[in-house]
Amino acid sequence: MAIHQLAEMTWEEVRALDRARTVAVLPTGAVEAHGPHLPLGADVIIAEAMARSGAEALLARGIPALLLPPLPYTAAPFAAGFEGTISLGGETVTALILDLARELTRQGFRALAVANAHLDPKHLSSIAEAERRAREGGMIPVIWPDITKKPWAHRLTEEFKTGACHAGRYESSIVLAERPDLVREEIRAGLPPHPTSISQAIRSGARTFEDAGAGRAYVGWPADATAEEGRASVRALGAILADAVSLALTPDTGRGA
Repeated sequence: MAIHQLAEMTWEEVRALDRARTVAVLPTGAVEAHGPHLPLGADVIIAEAMARSGAEALLARGIPALLLPPLPYTAAPFAAGFEGTISLGGETVTALILDLARELTRQGFRALAVANAHLDPKHLSSIAEAERRAREGGMIPVIWPDITKKPWAHRLTEEFKTGACHAGRYESSIVLAERPDLVREEIRAGLPPHPTSISQAIRSGARTFEDAGAGRAYVGWPADATAEEGRASVRALGAILADAVSLALTPDTGRGA
């Protein structure tokens, strides 16, 4: 078996797929500010890496996977004050994912797995709402491991677990591993640590990066990023996605084959 990419296939090749066994994987990110050193599309880069790694892990378990084109536009109000950030309404995101699940159901796929790298609370709640409505509407499962929560968060890096991880060491490392040409190295190497936990700031009432004191749209330790750590994080994200899919499809065994 091979990992297929929908956008590169013909309709007859899709027709020939064993769609009843195939999980469609949707990378979701945002076009939003990621410090002065990472591109606006950093989340999309991370999500595509997670999707690819997850598809490889699923394939190793005998579960065919189809990579969908990424969803780059979503709710991003936390970073909306920074130029270049494009933030949609949460209801738009829910409707889009729900319509996608409906179409994949119509075409006979097994499940829709969301490889998500964007952690804005509004975005997360939009995916959760789409998952709920798809389930209640009798569609294929919409499976998405919320990496901000247990048990998934504990499988990622120490910086990630502190909550100080927007354009910090965690995300910068992944972009260094995937697209080093897009990292502004001369800026990244000189950025001071910004150990503010965004998750704690949100619990304290912050609604924007400015509220959280992140005036350059980054927190964490970006200067400490390495491509080696990034590759390890991609493997961890892929394993998380594959485990979530396996658990959802065969909760009695967690194997999913």
